[in-house]
Amino acid sequence: MTDSFENCILAARAELTVARQLLQDEISSYPAPISGCDAQFNHLLAERQKVLLAIQALDQFVFVPTPRTPSQRSGVESR
Repeated sequence: MTDSFENCILAARAELTVARQLLQDEISSYPAPISGCDAQFNHLLAERQKVLLAIQALDQFVFVPTPRTPSQRSGVESR
């Protein structure tokens, strides 16, 4: 079975959402003492941020300039 890139992006978003929830669960159940100085806790926070940024990147509109639209604000040139 051949997946389209849209299906791959949907699968990536679903897996990242699962990863985000697993990280959130682990962070929530982390022991309370000195969490700001705990390297493992800080690592979990960093991993959560990476996952959130990856999800945002999948949802972000990316403008690709072409000769007909050199900037986002320019209209489509007609010839």
